[in-house]
Amino acid sequence: MPKPHRVLLDRVSGYADEAAAFVRRRRHTRRPFARLYYTDGSSDDLAAGTAAGDRLYEAAAALIEAAGPRAEAPRSGDR
Repeated sequence: MPKPHRVLLDRVSGYADEAAAFVRRRRHTRRPFARLYYTDGSSDDLAAGTAAGDRLYEAAAALIEAAGPRAEAPRSGDR
């Protein structure tokens, strides 16, 4: 009969292995997309690589570039 702490360690180790595998799969299959919400409550997902998605990404990049560099917020220890 295994010692009680070994059973617990084996169980936690198993959960950690499953979580790591999930993260690897998610990272592998994840593709960038933009989700648009309309006023009627419906939404639409636009993947990068589609004509509409590429236009949206270009517009977003232009807005970010127009906004300029982001100012850093003062840290709590700075005066």
